[in-house]
Formats: sequence, C-alpha cells, structure tokens
Amino acid sequence: MASTLATRRTGRRLAADTGLLVAAAAFALPLVWVILSSVDPQADLRVKAPDGITLDNFDAILKPDITFTPLLNSLILCGGGTLLTVVCAALAAYPLSRFRSRLNRPFLLTILFATSLPITAIMVPVYALFVQVDLIDTMQGTILFFAASQLPFSIWLMKNFMDGVPKELEEAAWTDGASPMQSLVRIVLPLMGPGVAVVTVFSFVTMWGNFFVPFMLLLTPDQMPASVSINEFFGNRGMVAYGQLAAFSVIYSTPVILLYVLVARRLGGGFALGGAVKG
Repeated sequence: MASTLATRRTGRRLAADTGLLVAAAAFALPLVWVILSSVDPQADLRVKAPDGITLDNFDAILKPDITFTPLLNSLILCGGGTLLTVVCAALAAYPLSRFRSRLNRPFLLTILFATSLPITAIMVPVYALFVQVDLIDTMQGTILFFAASQLPFSIWLMKNFMDGVPKELEEAAWTDGASPMQSLVRIVLPLMGPGVAVVTVFSFVTMWGNFFVPFMLLLTPDQMPASVSINEFFGNRGMVAYGQLAAFSVIYSTPVILLYVLVARRLGGGFALGGAVKG
C-alpha cells in the first residue's frame, strides 16, 4: 500500500515537472530565437545555431532614424507616463486607504471595472476628443492618455499596498505637526517601497510595449516610439529582415531589463513594520 502511494506521488511529481518544463520551453524558445538570430547572418524563423557570428545586424540598426530616435521617444513617452501615473495613483490611493466612506467600495469597484475596458473600444472617441482639444500628434497628449489608461489598476494596486502601512506611524507624525501630505511623502511612500516599485514597473512595461495608442495618436514619423517603428522591419510581400528585427528586439528590451534590475531589491522587499507600532 505504501509503495503504491509512493509510486503515485512520484508519477504526479514527474507529470508536474514535465508540465513546468514544457511551459518554460514555450517561454524560452522565443527569447533563444531573438538572441541567436541577432548574430546570425542568415537568420530566419527557425531556432538554430547561427551559421556564423556577426554584428552586421546591429551595425545596420544602430542609426539615429532607426533605433536611437525611436528609443528616445519611447523613454520620453513611457517615462513621463509612468511618473504621472505613480504620482496620481499615490494621491488617489491615499484617501481611499486612510479615510472610510460609503463611497470607497463603489469607487473601487468602478475602478476595477474600468481596467476591463478594451483600449480599442475607446480609441475612436479619444481620437475625436484629442482632435478637438488640439492634442493629436503631440507627445504630451500621448503621455496623458498613457497615464489615464494605467491609472485604474495602478490606484487599485497602490491602495492595497498602502493598507499595509500602519496608520499609527502617521498619527505620530501628525502629533509632531506634520500635514497629511507630508506624512504621505515622508512616511507612507518610503515604507511602501515595494508597492511603488510594482506600480512603476507594471506601468512602464505596459506602456513600453503598447503599439496601438502611439500608432493612433502620433502622426509625425520623428515622434514615433520604438514599439511602432519596429513595424518597419516587416517589409512588403512578406519579406522580413529577421536578423535586424532580432537585433532591434535585443536593444528594445534593454531598458525594461535595466529597470527591473534597478528595482529588483524593492520588489523582493517587505514592510517588516510589525515592531514599529509596539510599545
């Protein structure tokens, strides 16, 4: 009986490990293709060892009009949108976390519903509105829309993290004469560093990979971000420069990887405030 149970457990464990390996391979193969094809002079859709190592693909794309200008545009759009999102989300989440009201729950449910709206469903009225207010084909208009589209879920995340900061710490600051804004900036936000990091990374990565919004709101080629300019590698009649596309993808992924590395410690941190309110 015991041997039968052990055999079943072993079989289940092997099945689970196999499933995990298959899922990992499904995620890893595209990354392996990008890395190998970026240095392959004869790159195609197959995942294979390069016919020879070359940097010609990088030399072909490392030009201002192909890579540097689109990446700079992406950094401006996503950096500005992320900064605006984090600031507005913190200001909106603070009263929801610290003050009780009958409207808190309906408001949060409305926010949750707003996150489920597909972006394509609202782009037509947004485009018409931007034309009316003269924000079409402007970087600031695209930044505003990026931030507005990320705010609902960011507020929800920020509020949940803010709930983990004991209110007693703020009350002590209020006793010393601090205002609610000062307690938010000097007490709450520094203590919820992991939450701010999560919202920052989530917002930046979502904006960085967004193709549809800048494609609709920006018309001037010099203002297009890298998420749109990558489409230029797909030529007419199905011709694709796979090696250059892979090299551009490597460069395009670098800012996101760097951002994650910079905030990785914050993401793995905790609040550890259990003893801060005792005594």
